[in-house]
Amino acid sequence: MLKILGRVTSINVRKALWVLDELGIAHEREDWGLPLRDPHVPEFLALNPNAQVPVLIEDGFVLWESIAIMGYLNQTHGGGALLPADPREQALAMQWVLWQNNDMGSHWGYPLRSIIRKEAGFDDADKLAQQIAAWTDKMAIIEAHLARSGPFVIGSAFSLADIAITLGLHRWFAIPFEHAPMPAAEAYYQGMLQRPAAKAWLTAQTP
Repeated sequence: MLKILGRVTSINVRKALWVLDELGIAHEREDWGLPLRDPHVPEFLALNPNAQVPVLIEDGFVLWESIAIMGYLNQTHGGGALLPADPREQALAMQWVLWQNNDMGSHWGYPLRSIIRKEAGFDDADKLAQQIAAWTDKMAIIEAHLARSGPFVIGSAFSLADIAITLGLHRWFAIPFEHAPMPAAEAYYQGMLQRPAAKAWLTAQTP
């Protein structure tokens, strides 16, 4: 059976798990990643030398990097259903998947580790404020896009872009600080909460 290695508190692991649930793919999950299970051990490094989660294992095939895993699952188990058929819309969907991974998430690490996880060394109020301000600037980009795009990030159907963007929005709304108003993002997020496959990955326990 297909297996995912990773902890559910990882937003990248939840990308893969949501795709699996959206497509109804039977799978197992094994906890890996600190603080649950250290991936810097030979057993895990033999699968992913980067010591990062998630890792997918299926019939001896090993794959890491969440976006690659999302694409693999969509093609091999979903018949491409979670990407638009039109090449331009497909490219735009992947643009937003990559943007969430590289830009939207580039400033939330410090707030998450300071406010939610309360990790040692993440208690600098000025740096926290700076990171929240920079994160807010990124959020303004997706707010403007969602104000024009309708119920989905791209086109007229749910796609991998919606999974990535919704998980990013969930992190924004789940971390308690004074948020700038994002009415389009809020409305979009509330719509995504109605998807049965989404609910398990958009909870207070998975910020």
